Amino acid sequence: MQKITTQALLESYEGALAFSNPLTDTISTEQFSAEYPERPEWAVGPFRKDDSLSFRQVQDWEDPTGIGWTADSIFNPSIMERDGKLYLFYRASPRKESVSSRIGVAVLDPETGWQDNPSNPVIYPTMDNEILGCEDPKVYQANGRYYMFYNGIWTIEGSDQLAGQNSDAYPLGEVGCDINVAVSDDLIHWEKLGLAVPHEISRYWAKGAVIPRNARGEAVKIGGDYLMYLSEGCGGTTHVGRSSDLVNWTFEPQEYLDLEPLGGSLHEVACAIVNEGERTELVLDFFYGDADGQFSAAQALYDISEPFTQKAVHKGGSLAWGGLLKFGGSWVFAQGWDAPKGSREMYFYRAEQG
Repeated sequence: MQKITTQALLESYEGALAFSNPLTDTISTEQFSAEYPERPEWAVGPFRKDDSLSFRQVQDWEDPTGIGWTADSIFNPSIMERDGKLYLFYRASPRKESVSSRIGVAVLDPETGWQDNPSNPVIYPTMDNEILGCEDPKVYQANGRYYMFYNGIWTIEGSDQLAGQNSDAYPLGEVGCDINVAVSDDLIHWEKLGLAVPHEISRYWAKGAVIPRNARGEAVKIGGDYLMYLSEGCGGTTHVGRSSDLVNWTFEPQEYLDLEPLGGSLHEVACAIVNEGERTELVLDFFYGDADGQFSAAQALYDISEPFTQKAVHKGGSLAWGGLLKFGGSWVFAQGWDAPKGSREMYFYRAEQG
């Protein structure tokens, strides 16, 4: 693994400035969540844009790495409520979906509006496995604290290739992706604890620490443990992690999604929604390629007591990478895909039902 240095961070930033992806540049949140072809009673959504919650980042951050870093896009957020205020954690990148990302937080006070945290970024590269950036926060509340899982992106070298995954389904490239964890008591100040998914499980690539989360943003124990659904990486095999404290995890291969009714193949599970109504249900919201290879979203239903046995599936989902939260009486999530290029705006979407 390459050692983190100011020069290496600068090279990552310069590479990000030249990045462009025509596919992700044209993705719109509403193409996945604005309407569902069918809407079973258990499904969460569809969603409509709530302009009253929109956030716009107007100030550049101070750059703690000293390389002149700035961002032109914010996206892939997570939200949490604390004392009546809404906390928005977001990925900021020099270009949309580029490397060299950092993570910031903004706070919505219903009386005074949005304020970007003046000490942003709250998470930025300081460890070797973050040399290419820190991405895609997922925030959970548990045990009186807050836990953020985020992707650390790093450079794979020749020695890593020899020790990493050997899979035709998931061959190693030049970039590794880890799931790291940090903790906080106030949602502003974060302490990094390091790797959450060990390399012998991730095989140097794992994305998406999807942990079942209820309407209040609390991680929910199932069968006495917290569960983590891993869907992208791990040599091409889905895994599930178990933990008693959200910090120390054990993992094993586990199938939990059947896409045969939809056709196509899984890209990544976005979030796990625990709906505590008359009966407690678990819904996995996920990103997949349909039978024609088109980007699509869907949701799958489970009994909370059988979290790997799929009961039903339907096309249409939020792709809320950081999870959904009930705020103002209904499910909401945020996403920055639809913002005009270079505008650094974040839009919120509110469920019509569910």
